[in-house]
Amino acid sequence: MPRLAWFTPTPPGRSGIAAYNEELLPLLAPRYDIDVFTSPLVADQARPEGHPAVFDAHDFAWKNFTSAYDLVVYQLGNAMCHTFMWPHLFRHPGLVVLHDGQLHHARARALLARGRADDYCAEFHANHPGAPEDAPELVIRDFADSTYYLWPMLKLVVESARLVAVHTPRLADDLASQFGVEVESIRMGVVDPRSVRVPVEAGVDPTSADREPRRALRARHGLANDAVVFAAFGLVTPEKRISQVLQVLPDVLRVAPSAHLLLVGNTAEHYDALGEARELGVADHVTLTGYVPDDEVPTYLSSADVCLCLRWPTGRETSASWLRALAAGRATVVTDLAHADEMACLDPRTWTVQPAGSGEAVSEAVPRAVCVGIDILDEKHSLALAMSRLATDTAQRASLGQAARAHWEQYHTLACMVEDYERVIDRTLVRPAGRRDNLPPHLEEDGTELARRMTSTLGVHVDFLDTPHGRPAGRPCL
Repeated sequence: MPRLAWFTPTPPGRSGIAAYNEELLPLLAPRYDIDVFTSPLVADQARPEGHPAVFDAHDFAWKNFTSAYDLVVYQLGNAMCHTFMWPHLFRHPGLVVLHDGQLHHARARALLARGRADDYCAEFHANHPGAPEDAPELVIRDFADSTYYLWPMLKLVVESARLVAVHTPRLADDLASQFGVEVESIRMGVVDPRSVRVPVEAGVDPTSADREPRRALRARHGLANDAVVFAAFGLVTPEKRISQVLQVLPDVLRVAPSAHLLLVGNTAEHYDALGEARELGVADHVTLTGYVPDDEVPTYLSSADVCLCLRWPTGRETSASWLRALAAGRATVVTDLAHADEMACLDPRTWTVQPAGSGEAVSEAVPRAVCVGIDILDEKHSLALAMSRLATDTAQRASLGQAARAHWEQYHTLACMVEDYERVIDRTLVRPAGRRDNLPPHLEEDGTELARRMTSTLGVHVDFLDTPHGRPAGRPCL
């Protein structure tokens, strides 16, 4: 049985990738001997039954030295909770599962927060050798804003890995073409929210149990049972296009006075959605829930009539919250993005289908629409059309919900994801590491020079560091 070292954020960290791996790992455990490495490690952390053991990432070097792993798997995303992986990525190349199509935000923040501007500049130019010499100054001086997306800082990670995998075929093709390497596509799967059973209170008719959690949750938030609820899930940020939703909400309320916007997730410090709602005069139709535990998400999904899964600008990530909405059989409204083109979308300007990758509208009958797609260049107009129709057309909502569920069953179940992971892991096990000749020096340092400097201040000579590469001859590098 192959031994895998699996680097990922884990609960109780509030990371979508942590939740994703909690669902995935027990399903891979029968085929692979997996040790999970994370940071920070929560002492005495209870593990679900069948879940692999979890270790502090600092333990990896010694465990790998004493009994080498067959493969290291990195669940890498554009967030600070992945910073602990970077000291290992290039010293122990493995399978890199990229959850975002760019890493610039998190990598810059991690380096600059530690005063490592020179290292940041070196990595930036190694990743983007054709960029202007002073381009990193935009980030260093905090002027970058959306220009982060122009320079995704992927080259070193992609080229040095044994294999890279992403969650959409379009992104896989783009990265393979750009960097001249193989990139695999793994279907992202999510648990069936309908399989999550909510306890039924005493005295409730069991035949109506599926409706009772919805009613109870709506009552908790003061929402009428007949309200048409539009829900957005995850951290409430401008990138989720919440501002644009609020701006068109008055138009929606004119045709559907019972419409309500439910924002399910934590609020961001830099964005006051409720304050904006008050300015627009729609605050009475907006509810912020704050953080919602993962086990309550299915009930929130069942309480929504339409899920808004918008994103711009995009790091070309795949939205797990959108997939959960599909699995729940909800009508969804998405930003029509190039990297997510495997499904057919309804264009709300014509209510005809825009088939995946075609660029041409066809009859609504073939293929069946999975969602409503919003053209970012016509965003407010299209969004107002989409929300207004979905607020009043129950048949359209039902049709989209049925198609959404069918799409999830075909492409995005956990079984689909496990099948693809097994294929990609088995391929990576027989592949060598990629390029290492283009790495900035600081990515190849093993800590010996730092150890020399520290011990020299005490007048101590660490003789074993004088061997080639700073380690005892014939021993593997830690």
